[in-house]
Amino acid sequence: MVAKSQAKWTADARVALRAGSGFSLGAVDPRSTPGYEGTKTDGVADLAAGLAQLSEYQERLYAASRGGSARDAVLLVLQGMDSAGKGGIVRHVVGGVDPQGVEPVAFKAPTARERAHDFLWRIERRLPGPGMIGVFDRSHYEDVLIGRVRELAPAEEIERRYDAIVDLERRLVASGTRVVKVMLHLSYEEQGARLLQRLERRDKHWKYSPGDVDERGLWPRYQEAYEAAIARTSTGEAPWYVVPADRKWYARLAVQALLLETLEDIDPRWPDATFDVATEKARLRATFRS
Repeated sequence: MVAKSQAKWTADARVALRAGSGFSLGAVDPRSTPGYEGTKTDGVADLAAGLAQLSEYQERLYAASRGGSARDAVLLVLQGMDSAGKGGIVRHVVGGVDPQGVEPVAFKAPTARERAHDFLWRIERRLPGPGMIGVFDRSHYEDVLIGRVRELAPAEEIERRYDAIVDLERRLVASGTRVVKVMLHLSYEEQGARLLQRLERRDKHWKYSPGDVDERGLWPRYQEAYEAAIARTSTGEAPWYVVPADRKWYARLAVQALLLETLEDIDPRWPDATFDVATEKARLRATFRS
């Protein structure tokens, strides 16, 4: 079902963006807008309209877990090359809802303590609890992406990690957590333009790392690694959604639509009061000054 506030969507975002059987990353145009017929102006308006709806769903999800036995949660996994727009998604899509119900995590290179454990150890410690929307800005997939491209682990270990990820996500879904996995698909040309902009603006220098150019030199290998990871770990319980990311406005709108459609499926309800409302009204009114 298309999200109610998204006026210009012509198809369910989860259908238009899902990586199905035989998926090919090269067949996805990074400047396309699958399932959406509107312009940038329309997209900005739809994003604003969707924010109010997303905020209400988030509050209902949080309230349902605090006032009853609901165990539903959402985990949004964001992956993409440097400058693909992960930070913008966090700020412009989930940044507008009540922060008490959102748990953003930006995974960096593992620490010595984390490396002493299995690669999923640090991930399982940061999973969202009931009523929460967890956001992984980079995630457990770094261990099969960089691990494969940089040959940080042998091929058989990468294969084991694929299976471990599938098992983890199946357990998550079985426990009540909806897993929304998004690969922000950026073109080589657009990445170059965004990195150059960071160098040309003093206020963006902090976002630039010389290592970005080193990783850019491995672009074909990263595309192969993403395609392999998507093929091995896109399941019925936790499918991958590939979002064209050259147009920032569309990428943000698409991720918002994926979240809205997921929350519409959950349809969290306000919990019933655990006290007599009429009695409490009377007691409160008795405290008013005449």
